[in-house]
Amino acid sequence: MVFVPTVVIFKLKLRMKIKGAKVWLTGASSGIGEALTYELNKRGAELVISARRVEELDRVKINCQFPDKVNVLCLDLGATDKFEELFCEVKNILGGLDLLINNAGISQRSLAVETEMSVFKKLMDINYLGTIALSKTVLPYFIENKKGHIAVTSSLVGVFASPLRSGYAASKHALHGFFDALRAEHYNDNVKVTIVCPGFIQTEVSLNALTADGSQQQTMDKATANGLTAEACAKKYVKAIERDKKEVYIAKWEKVGVYAKRYFPFLYYYLIRRLAVT
Repeated sequence: MVFVPTVVIFKLKLRMKIKGAKVWLTGASSGIGEALTYELNKRGAELVISARRVEELDRVKINCQFPDKVNVLCLDLGATDKFEELFCEVKNILGGLDLLINNAGISQRSLAVETEMSVFKKLMDINYLGTIALSKTVLPYFIENKKGHIAVTSSLVGVFASPLRSGYAASKHALHGFFDALRAEHYNDNVKVTIVCPGFIQTEVSLNALTADGSQQQTMDKATANGLTAEACAKKYVKAIERDKKEVYIAKWEKVGVYAKRYFPFLYYYLIRRLAVT
Protein backbone atom coordinates (compact mmCIF):
# COMPACT_ATOMS: atom_id res chain seq x y z
CA MET A 1 0.00 0.00 0.00
CA VAL A 2 1.46 3.32 -1.10
CA PHE A 3 0.73 6.44 0.93
CA VAL A 4 0.07 9.47 -1.22
CA PRO A 5 0.30 12.74 0.71
CA THR A 6 -2.57 15.13 0.26
CA VAL A 7 -1.60 18.66 -0.66
CA VAL A 8 -4.08 21.40 0.12
CA ILE A 9 -3.65 24.46 -2.07
CA PHE A 10 -5.02 27.73 -0.78
CA LYS A 11 -5.98 30.43 -3.23
CA LEU A 12 -3.65 33.34 -2.53
CA LYS A 13 -5.00 36.85 -3.01
CA LEU A 14 -3.00 40.03 -3.27
CA ARG A 15 -3.10 42.32 -0.26
CA MET A 16 -3.98 45.97 -0.49
CA LYS A 17 -1.09 48.31 -1.30
CA ILE A 18 -1.80 51.76 0.07
CA LYS A 19 0.74 53.56 -2.11
CA GLY A 20 -1.07 54.55 -5.29
CA ALA A 21 -4.39 53.11 -4.09
CA LYS A 22 -7.54 55.00 -5.09
CA VAL A 23 -9.47 55.57 -1.86
CA TRP A 24 -12.86 57.09 -0.99
CA LEU A 25 -13.08 57.96 2.70
CA THR A 26 -16.23 59.18 4.46
CA GLY A 27 -16.42 61.01 7.78
CA ALA A 28 -13.09 62.67 7.01
CA SER A 29 -13.75 66.11 8.51
CA SER A 30 -12.67 65.23 12.06
CA GLY A 31 -11.62 62.50 14.48
CA ILE A 32 -10.63 59.09 13.13
CA GLY A 33 -11.50 60.12 9.57
CA GLU A 34 -9.22 63.15 9.69
CA ALA A 35 -6.38 61.04 11.11
CA LEU A 36 -6.98 58.40 8.41
CA THR A 37 -6.72 61.11 5.75
CA TYR A 38 -3.28 62.17 7.01
CA GLU A 39 -2.06 58.58 7.33
CA LEU A 40 -3.28 57.48 3.90
CA ASN A 41 -1.98 60.66 2.26
CA LYS A 42 1.44 60.26 3.90
CA ARG A 43 1.62 56.74 2.52
CA GLY A 44 0.86 57.73 -1.06
CA ALA A 45 -2.85 57.03 -1.52
CA GLU A 46 -4.96 59.03 -3.97
CA LEU A 47 -7.92 60.27 -1.96
CA VAL A 48 -11.44 61.56 -2.20
CA ILE A 49 -12.49 62.65 1.28
CA SER A 50 -16.15 63.18 2.10
CA ALA A 51 -18.35 64.58 4.85
CA ARG A 52 -21.13 67.16 5.15
CA ARG A 53 -18.87 70.04 6.27
CA VAL A 54 -16.92 71.03 3.17
CA GLU A 55 -15.04 73.81 4.96
CA GLU A 56 -13.64 71.27 7.42
CA LEU A 57 -12.69 68.95 4.58
CA ASP A 58 -10.81 71.84 2.97
CA ARG A 59 -8.96 72.38 6.25
CA VAL A 60 -7.99 68.71 6.41
CA LYS A 61 -6.79 68.80 2.81
CA ILE A 62 -4.59 71.84 3.43
CA ASN A 63 -3.01 70.12 6.43
CA CYS A 64 -2.04 67.04 4.41
CA GLN A 65 1.56 66.36 3.47
CA PHE A 66 0.58 65.99 -0.20
CA PRO A 67 -2.61 68.08 -0.61
CA ASP A 68 -2.53 67.71 -4.40
CA LYS A 69 -3.44 64.03 -3.90
CA VAL A 70 -6.56 64.88 -1.87
CA ASN A 71 -9.93 65.73 -3.40
CA VAL A 72 -12.93 67.05 -1.47
CA LEU A 73 -16.48 65.85 -2.14
CA CYS A 74 -19.52 66.73 -0.02
CA LEU A 75 -21.53 63.70 1.14
CA ASP A 76 -24.60 63.35 3.36
CA LEU A 77 -25.17 59.71 4.33
CA GLY A 78 -28.87 60.47 4.70
CA ALA A 79 -29.17 61.44 1.01
CA THR A 80 -28.84 57.96 -0.47
CA ASP A 81 -30.46 59.04 -3.76
CA LYS A 82 -27.28 61.04 -4.53
CA PHE A 83 -24.86 58.14 -4.12
CA GLU A 84 -24.75 56.94 -7.76
CA GLU A 85 -24.00 60.46 -8.97
CA LEU A 86 -21.31 60.92 -6.33
CA PHE A 87 -19.68 57.60 -7.17
CA CYS A 88 -19.48 58.58 -10.83
CA GLU A 89 -17.73 61.75 -9.73
CA VAL A 90 -15.30 59.77 -7.57
CA LYS A 91 -14.42 57.51 -10.50
CA ASN A 92 -13.90 60.52 -12.74
CA ILE A 93 -11.63 62.17 -10.19
CA LEU A 94 -9.54 59.12 -9.31
CA GLY A 95 -9.84 57.11 -12.50
CA GLY A 96 -11.42 54.23 -10.58
CA LEU A 97 -11.68 52.99 -7.00
CA ASP A 98 -9.75 50.40 -4.99
CA LEU A 99 -10.89 51.05 -1.43
CA LEU A 100 -14.02 52.46 0.19
CA ILE A 101 -13.67 53.36 3.88
CA ASN A 102 -17.06 53.84 5.55
CA ASN A 103 -16.11 55.94 8.55
CA ALA A 104 -18.95 58.46 8.94
CA GLY A 105 -21.39 58.03 11.81
CA ILE A 106 -22.94 59.43 14.98
CA SER A 107 -23.07 58.21 18.57
CA GLN A 108 -25.57 58.32 21.42
CA ARG A 109 -25.67 58.89 25.19
CA SER A 110 -29.12 58.26 26.68
CA LEU A 111 -31.20 55.63 28.46
CA ALA A 112 -33.30 53.51 26.11
CA VAL A 113 -36.52 54.18 28.04
CA GLU A 114 -36.06 57.95 27.64
CA THR A 115 -34.86 58.00 24.04
CA GLU A 116 -37.28 59.14 21.36
CA MET A 117 -37.87 56.82 18.42
CA SER A 118 -36.69 59.54 16.04
CA VAL A 119 -33.23 59.26 17.62
CA PHE A 120 -33.11 55.48 17.08
CA LYS A 121 -34.21 56.01 13.48
CA LYS A 122 -31.52 58.61 12.84
CA LEU A 123 -28.84 56.35 14.27
CA MET A 124 -29.91 53.49 12.00
CA ASP A 125 -30.34 55.74 8.95
CA ILE A 126 -26.83 57.17 9.24
CA ASN A 127 -24.73 54.45 10.85
CA TYR A 128 -26.33 51.44 9.15
CA LEU A 129 -28.59 52.19 6.18
CA GLY A 130 -26.47 55.03 4.79
CA THR A 131 -23.32 52.94 5.13
CA ILE A 132 -24.70 49.86 3.41
CA ALA A 133 -26.33 51.98 0.70
CA LEU A 134 -22.97 53.55 -0.16
CA SER A 135 -21.28 50.14 -0.07
CA LYS A 136 -23.93 48.68 -2.39
CA THR A 137 -23.32 51.58 -4.75
CA VAL A 138 -19.65 50.66 -5.25
CA LEU A 139 -20.11 46.88 -4.95
CA PRO A 140 -21.10 46.16 -8.59
CA TYR A 141 -17.99 48.03 -9.75
CA PHE A 142 -15.78 45.90 -7.47
CA ILE A 143 -17.49 42.71 -8.64
CA GLU A 144 -17.06 43.62 -12.30
CA ASN A 145 -13.37 44.37 -11.80
CA LYS A 146 -12.81 41.31 -9.61
CA LYS A 147 -11.11 43.38 -6.95
CA GLY A 148 -11.97 45.89 -4.28
CA HIS A 149 -11.85 46.45 -0.54
CA ILE A 150 -14.54 47.82 1.76
CA ALA A 151 -13.61 48.90 5.27
CA VAL A 152 -16.17 49.98 7.83
CA THR A 153 -15.75 51.70 11.18
CA SER A 154 -17.84 49.83 13.71
CA SER A 155 -17.09 50.00 17.45
CA LEU A 156 -16.35 47.73 20.35
CA VAL A 157 -20.03 48.23 21.22
CA GLY A 158 -20.75 46.56 17.90
CA VAL A 159 -19.43 43.42 19.61
CA PHE A 160 -20.72 44.03 23.13
CA ALA A 161 -23.14 46.71 24.30
CA SER A 162 -22.86 49.08 27.23
CA PRO A 163 -25.44 51.32 28.96
CA LEU A 164 -26.48 54.67 27.39
CA ARG A 165 -25.66 53.41 23.89
CA SER A 166 -28.58 51.13 23.02
CA GLY A 167 -29.36 52.69 19.63
CA TYR A 168 -25.71 53.23 18.75
CA ALA A 169 -24.81 49.65 19.70
CA ALA A 170 -27.75 48.31 17.67
CA SER A 171 -26.62 50.20 14.56
CA LYS A 172 -23.07 48.91 14.93
CA HIS A 173 -24.21 45.33 15.59
CA ALA A 174 -26.21 45.57 12.35
CA LEU A 175 -23.07 46.49 10.42
CA HIS A 176 -21.37 43.28 11.57
CA GLY A 177 -24.27 41.16 10.35
CA PHE A 178 -24.37 42.81 6.95
CA PHE A 179 -20.65 42.97 6.24
CA ASP A 180 -19.89 39.46 7.50
CA ALA A 181 -22.49 38.17 5.04
CA LEU A 182 -21.19 40.41 2.25
CA ARG A 183 -17.63 39.16 2.76
CA ALA A 184 -18.74 35.55 2.40
CA GLU A 185 -20.99 36.22 -0.59
CA HIS A 186 -18.29 37.92 -2.64
CA TYR A 187 -15.13 36.11 -1.62
CA ASN A 188 -14.81 34.61 -5.10
CA ASP A 189 -15.19 38.09 -6.60
CA ASN A 190 -12.09 39.16 -4.63
CA VAL A 191 -14.10 41.76 -2.70
CA LYS A 192 -12.52 42.11 0.72
CA VAL A 193 -14.17 43.43 3.87
CA THR A 194 -12.50 44.75 7.01
CA ILE A 195 -14.57 45.65 10.09
CA VAL A 196 -12.68 47.97 12.43
CA CYS A 197 -13.88 48.24 16.03
CA PRO A 198 -12.37 51.17 17.92
CA GLY A 199 -12.80 51.59 21.64
CA PHE A 200 -12.32 54.94 23.34
CA ILE A 201 -10.51 57.25 20.90
CA GLN A 202 -9.64 60.89 21.57
CA THR A 203 -12.19 62.50 19.22
CA GLU A 204 -15.26 64.71 19.52
CA VAL A 205 -17.61 61.71 19.25
CA SER A 206 -19.04 62.20 22.75
CA LEU A 207 -19.50 65.95 22.22
CA ASN A 208 -21.63 65.25 19.15
CA ALA A 209 -23.44 62.21 20.59
CA LEU A 210 -27.24 62.37 20.47
CA THR A 211 -29.17 62.52 23.72
CA ALA A 212 -32.71 61.33 24.38
CA ASP A 213 -34.40 64.19 22.49
CA GLY A 214 -31.91 64.25 19.61
CA SER A 215 -29.84 67.19 20.83
CA GLN A 216 -26.06 66.88 21.09
CA GLN A 217 -24.52 65.96 24.44
CA GLN A 218 -21.83 68.69 24.23
CA THR A 219 -19.71 67.17 26.99
CA MET A 220 -16.54 65.11 26.78
CA ASP A 221 -16.61 61.60 28.20
CA LYS A 222 -13.73 61.00 30.62
CA ALA A 223 -13.01 57.61 29.02
CA THR A 224 -12.95 59.19 25.54
CA ALA A 225 -10.57 61.92 26.70
CA ASN A 226 -8.23 59.23 28.08
CA GLY A 227 -8.46 56.92 25.08
CA LEU A 228 -6.04 56.19 22.26
CA THR A 229 -5.12 59.09 20.04
CA ALA A 230 -6.82 59.28 16.66
CA GLU A 231 -3.37 59.11 15.06
CA ALA A 232 -2.55 55.81 16.78
CA CYS A 233 -5.95 54.46 15.78
CA ALA A 234 -5.43 55.47 12.14
CA LYS A 235 -2.09 53.66 11.92
CA LYS A 236 -3.61 50.44 13.24
CA TYR A 237 -6.66 50.91 11.00
CA VAL A 238 -4.58 51.19 7.83
CA LYS A 239 -2.40 48.26 8.87
CA ALA A 240 -5.54 46.12 9.30
CA ILE A 241 -6.63 46.97 5.76
CA GLU A 242 -3.19 46.19 4.35
CA ARG A 243 -3.21 42.80 6.07
CA ASP A 244 -6.77 42.04 4.98
CA LYS A 245 -7.92 41.60 8.56
CA LYS A 246 -11.53 40.51 8.76
CA GLU A 247 -12.21 42.17 12.12
CA VAL A 248 -9.88 44.16 14.35
CA TYR A 249 -10.20 45.75 17.81
CA ILE A 250 -8.34 49.04 18.37
CA ALA A 251 -8.44 50.07 22.03
CA LYS A 252 -6.73 50.09 25.39
CA TRP A 253 -8.10 48.11 28.36
CA GLU A 254 -11.71 48.19 27.13
CA LYS A 255 -11.11 45.51 24.50
CA VAL A 256 -11.16 42.94 27.32
CA GLY A 257 -14.95 43.27 27.15
CA VAL A 258 -14.91 41.32 23.88
CA TYR A 259 -13.19 38.35 25.49
CA ALA A 260 -15.02 38.62 28.80
CA LYS A 261 -18.35 38.28 27.01
CA ARG A 262 -17.06 35.37 24.94
CA TYR A 263 -15.35 33.33 27.67
CA PHE A 264 -16.77 34.63 30.98
CA PRO A 265 -20.33 35.72 30.15
CA PHE A 266 -21.63 35.67 33.72
CA LEU A 267 -18.80 37.93 34.85
CA TYR A 268 -19.31 40.19 31.84
CA TYR A 269 -23.04 40.65 32.47
CA TYR A 270 -22.36 41.34 36.14
CA LEU A 271 -19.73 43.97 35.43
CA ILE A 272 -21.48 45.72 32.54
CA ARG A 273 -24.44 46.54 34.81
CA ARG A 274 -22.08 48.23 37.26
CA LEU A 275 -19.77 49.91 34.78
CA ALA A 276 -19.55 53.68 35.23
CA VAL A 277 -20.16 54.91 31.68
CA THR A 278 -21.03 58.32 30.25
